[in-house]
Parts: sequence; C-alpha cells; structure tokens
Amino acid sequence: MNFLRKIAYPFSLLYGFITSVRNFLFHINVLKSTEYTTPTIVVGNLSVGGTGKTPQIEYLIRLLQNNYKIAVLSRGYKRKSEGFVLADEYATAESIGDEPFQYYQKFKNIIVCVEANRRNGIEQLEKLTSPPDIILLDDAFQHRKVKGGFNILLTSYHNLYVDDCMLPTGNLRESKLGAKRAQAIIVTKCPENLSKQQQIKISSKLKPRTNQPVFFTTISYDETLKGSHEMELEDLRTAKILLITGIANPLPLTNFLSEQQIKFKHLNFPDHYSFKEKDILNINQAYNAIQSKNKIVLTTEKDYVRIFGRLKNVYYISIKTSFINHKSSFDTIINNYVEQSTGHR
Repeated sequence: MNFLRKIAYPFSLLYGFITSVRNFLFHINVLKSTEYTTPTIVVGNLSVGGTGKTPQIEYLIRLLQNNYKIAVLSRGYKRKSEGFVLADEYATAESIGDEPFQYYQKFKNIIVCVEANRRNGIEQLEKLTSPPDIILLDDAFQHRKVKGGFNILLTSYHNLYVDDCMLPTGNLRESKLGAKRAQAIIVTKCPENLSKQQQIKISSKLKPRTNQPVFFTTISYDETLKGSHEMELEDLRTAKILLITGIANPLPLTNFLSEQQIKFKHLNFPDHYSFKEKDILNINQAYNAIQSKNKIVLTTEKDYVRIFGRLKNVYYISIKTSFINHKSSFDTIINNYVEQSTGHR
C-alpha cells in the first residue's frame, strides 16, 4: 500500500459508509430492485478489475449456448457510443467496448449488447422479436437496481476481498458483507497445483454462508496463437517478442511466458487503454528496433480487438477458465438454475 493510499484512509471509511447505506436501503426495499422474467446470471466482484470476469462469462457461454439463446449485457466500458447498442456487423471495440466486441467476434450465435442502465438493457432485450432465454450480466454485482437471478462473485487468489479494504486506500467497491448476495463464489487465477488443504483454508477465510459454495479456477492459455495467421506457442521460444498489454493485471501472463522459457520485451499500458496514434508509432518503433527477422508483436485477446489492423505481425494468446476440481458441480448448479427458471417463464 503506497503512501497516498494510506493517507486516503478517512475517505475509504466515508466511501464504505455511503455504499453500506445504499446496500441497506436496497435490503429494506426503500430502493427498489427489479426482477425480470428472463433468467439473469450476474458475474462480478467486490474489487476493481482483474478478477477474470471475461473468461468466466465465456465459460458460461460455452456451457449454455447449445441449449439456450444467450444474451450478454455489458456496460461497454470506455466505448464511444451512448445508450443501448446491439452489436452487429458494424460494431467495433470503440463503439461497444473491447470485451463486448471480443464476445461478439468469438461467439456468432449469441446476442451481445451494451447499456450502462442494466434495467433498460434487459427491457430492450425482452422486446426483441426473438428475445434471449438467458441474460448474462457482465460486471453488474453492484448494479442493485436489477435483482440478479443467480449471482457469481469472483475474487482473485492473489488479492482475496477479505484481505482488501475500501477505495481509495484499497480496491473494494463495497463492503466485504456484499459477498453474502452471491449464490456462488469463485476464487480465480489460482495455481494449478492448489492443494485441497489450501482450498479448505481459503474457503474458511472467506467464511461463506451455508449453501454458498466456493469454487477454485485457474487460467489456461491456448497452445495456438491467432492473429496474422496461426502459430504454436512453442515457436515463441525461438522468436524475438514485443509484448503489449493494456489489462488490469498482466502478471499472470508474464509469469506464464517466463515459465515457458519465452523471452520478451514488455510494454505495459493501463487497463482498457485506448491506443492513440503516437502509441502505435512508439510500438512500431520498438518493434523495428528488434534486430531479428523472426520477431512478432504478442498481445492479449482483449487488447488485440483494439489494435489489430494498426500493427504488423501481431498475434494474441487466448485464455480460458478451468476449474481445479468440482467442475461438474458448478455446471450442474448453473444448468439447474437456468432449466428451472426458463421452465417457470
């Protein structure tokens, strides 16, 4: 914790008080939460950024897409449009945001839309000629005006919400008590070899409610890179690599590359960074300065949708959420919720 964050602690107390009062008013129905006919699954966190919401949304899409018509509703962070926007063939990362555009590019049989007002977003989806069977709400855990049917709370292994404190001293958006609203908690970005004893210790630390299961996932990296064309991960060991990232926490990726004995030069930008022309110029200069014919620009999938077409010889590495254990239990819980909810419509 740096010095500025320490001296901001009084503001953290004030912010925590304000968010707690807000949550209490929702709890006693002074502020109203709207519940919708269409089943909704909320994926979110208590802290700002970096808990793995995007791969978790993609996991749910893969789990459900063969049996249900899915819509993903996101805020569309840093997009240049306003209001409700339905992704179509004219959509770009600038018009709907990088993560929604990634969903749209990757999954052709789902609906992707953005709207900061989640209530209006859901209402617009329900008015479609062919409305969705299930709506996935990306990063909406604090959007209390919508009562999610099933709430999934993510917390990073390296920064559990129970070890954090409120903004601006820490990274919490609301009190740790907010975790009680979740129907399931997922500890993300765990080491692959996390033992059962360590899992039990972390679960005990989180103090979940009765019938509030805790799951543990890790990040799996694709063995095949995509971009200019396809290449295998192992080919990176003999290449000169310029790594470009504009995500909340690039450490898991840089650690993975190092573990694979892949050397790289890293240019790190802020999360959801909007690359300007001068940035592209600087990246190209850094790339041209590499003295090798076997060289590439490597980036994340989320960054790729913002810079493809602006750089030459650029590739991205995809990630997936993998459950360390109890995957079938999680899948069953989700499938049961969706099946029962759609059956009651």
